[in-house]
Order: sequence, then C-alpha cells, then structure tokens
Amino acid sequence: MNRNLRTFPILITERFTLRELSKKDSEEILLLRSDAEINKFLDRKLSKTLDDALSFINSIISNESDELFYWAITKTGEDKLIGTICLFDFLVDLKKCEIGYELLTEFHGQGFMIEAIRKVLEYTINTHGLKMIDAHTHKDNQSSTKLLQKLNFKKMEDIIENNPNVILLRLTT
Repeated sequence: MNRNLRTFPILITERFTLRELSKKDSEEILLLRSDAEINKFLDRKLSKTLDDALSFINSIISNESDELFYWAITKTGEDKLIGTICLFDFLVDLKKCEIGYELLTEFHGQGFMIEAIRKVLEYTINTHGLKMIDAHTHKDNQSSTKLLQKLNFKKMEDIIENNPNVILLRLTT
C-alpha cells in the first residue's frame, strides 16, 4: 500500500513525539548531517548547506512507503527535531527490517534514544509483525553498541559487506 493513501504513523512516548519528517526540519537535519561527532562512524558525505539538507529531506519524503519509515524525534509539545529514527530494507518474507538513528550531540547521554527506539520497536513488532530487526554500527561506536544491547540486540558473527569495521546487531522477537 502506498503511504500517500494513509496517515503516517505518529508515535508518542513519555517525553517525545515521533512524527513525519518535513521541509521545516532542514536546519536541524543540516546540524545532524554536518556534525563531525555524529557522523564520524557513518559512511556518508557531510551536508554543508541548507540545500543539502533539503535535498536529503525531499529524497526521504519522495521515497517513504511501507518499506521506509523516517521519524523526526521531537520533545512532546515542541516541534523542533532533536534526532531521527528510520526503518528500512524491509524483507517481508523474512519478517525483517533494519533500524537506524541519530541524535543531536547536545541530547546524548540522557536516555532519549533508548525511549524513542523502544517505541519504534513496539510499533514495528506489533503493527508489522516483524521477527528480526537489524542494526549496523561501526565497531568503535561503543555508545551505539551499548544502546542496542540494552534493547536486547545481540552481536552477530556475520561479516558485513566485507567491511571489518561494521558489526551487525540483531533483535529477534
């Protein structure tokens, strides 16, 4: 089903509202995608301008479907994006997808991402009936690895695309 025919799933936690990404998020997306600390473990080109951020947002909006969910994380009652979570690479026959996330540096270490990811996992499992959720992280990104392990993701021995710097963590429900 094309997402344009239905409402994007808004998720609410104790402290956050996870909503659809929009063009008005361009300044915060630029901050996320240009911050050297956030991006040091990611294999992507840094954004340099608002146009780069808008181009990224437009690509997300045009590709959203039942196979890509991209949430803006906002504090409830506020509209400013503080991070993002996405679900992608759905393999319906295997009941599996991948999760990715990022958070503005000033919000690190406050338990925000674990709360937001828990809500997305609940949605993914309960609404889509998925049995496996994968996360790829850099072997040196201990914060991300520890976060995923707190959420019951387990390190897998799989080699990731011949990249020895990336590890696979998997949640099996």
